[in-house]
Amino acid sequence: MKYEYYYNTVPGQGQVRNNLVYTSLISEDKKTFVQWYHNDTEYHQGKNEIIDPELMQDKWNREVEYLTLMYENYNDMVPEIRDIDIKEKKIYLNIDGVDFWQQHFDRQCRYEDVLSDWLEQMLAILEAHNNLGFYKYSLHPSSYFVVDGRLKSINYFFCHSDNEAQLPLEHFRSHISRDRQEKLEVFMSYNDINWNSVLPYKTLQTICLESFRSNYPAGFIDRAKMIYA
Repeated sequence: MKYEYYYNTVPGQGQVRNNLVYTSLISEDKKTFVQWYHNDTEYHQGKNEIIDPELMQDKWNREVEYLTLMYENYNDMVPEIRDIDIKEKKIYLNIDGVDFWQQHFDRQCRYEDVLSDWLEQMLAILEAHNNLGFYKYSLHPSSYFVVDGRLKSINYFFCHSDNEAQLPLEHFRSHISRDRQEKLEVFMSYNDINWNSVLPYKTLQTICLESFRSNYPAGFIDRAKMIYA
């Protein structure tokens, strides 16, 4: 099977990277998505956020740990795992077309026109994370696929749990997009937080959700925050 780089095409921006951490690949028939934890300069167009091999290894470890945790406990909420290639650091996922976010651009429609109950399904996924005792900060709408009417969550490299040591926000900065950083900084400034601040992971989840207000309806963000209240 042949694979090609997978990008998102965004109105007003054109082709953009689907992910800032790993290299995104998709099969020609768009039935398989590959998360390749390799710092591919061609894919990232010289804008690689993670160049530290140890940090990339940490992201790979988290992806495998939390994706498989979800697959074992809520396998209807994540794509079917076809294979995890430990040596090549590739995860093969069964999908059905481009991601949720891209679909709404391609069809020039609202999220609910792509999937009528997307909001309830996404909230249920966040509830599942909370039930399993971890926080997921990679919440962009491109972090979901739709398969057989079910929302499938991906990108578990940016997850943490309360049994880990808390870290300053600066530790996460390298793998947060510049656009997302700007949104975060507005909220941080208003709440007297800076990149050297060390905050509980639950608090970071709330801050993270706030940074996605421009990507989702306000009602969704408000309901999502209640899960962690």
